[in-house]
Amino acid sequence: MEVNEILKHVDHTLLLQGAVWEEIKQICDDAVKYKVASVCIPPSYVKQASEYMQGKVAVCTVIGFPNGYMTTKTKEFETKDAIANGASEIDMVINIGWLKDKKYDAVEEEIRILKAACGDKILKVIIETCLLTEEEKVKMCEIVTKAGADYIKTSTGFSTAGATFDDMKLFSEHIGPDVRMKAAGGIASMDDAEKFLSLGADRLGTSRIIKLVKNEEATGY
Repeated sequence: MEVNEILKHVDHTLLLQGAVWEEIKQICDDAVKYKVASVCIPPSYVKQASEYMQGKVAVCTVIGFPNGYMTTKTKEFETKDAIANGASEIDMVINIGWLKDKKYDAVEEEIRILKAACGDKILKVIIETCLLTEEEKVKMCEIVTKAGADYIKTSTGFSTAGATFDDMKLFSEHIGPDVRMKAAGGIASMDDAEKFLSLGADRLGTSRIIKLVKNEEATGY
């Protein structure tokens, strides 16, 4: 697979707590130069990045990140605020405790509320696969499909592990036809990226792929 084709699927990501504007600006510059799908950045930088890039690349941000246990109203406010500031893609974290308590209706309703808040913007649902059983992952494929989200996403990159090939295979067997897949966290090489795409991933959440293209040390998310 051509490098340019891989880059079209990359959400170029910087979500470290100490990220400063100069680093975010560099992410934006790289995103424009290498024609990636989006930049995925903290909510506090969305307005600045959106104004800086002027629509050249989509701005993605994270909601309820990274733990997911905020109230639904808080996540709804965060989502509306991010979109008002210029975000065109929202990556939300589910309430993992609700899932483990089998509060499936509450998990689904929260996703529905955030999708309504997104309107025609893209909603990706982070389920944090490393903390879930296989049964819970399958259940989330069903819930994400029923709730009308655009993507199911593996990981925040801030927990015990990131995306795996097995999770991509599992997702592909259980999501509905209108749900796409995003692999995120720990995508460390071009071979990894190509493998995830071959398994059906539509997006790759990573900071490392651009670093590899630039021949820099590929560390981070």
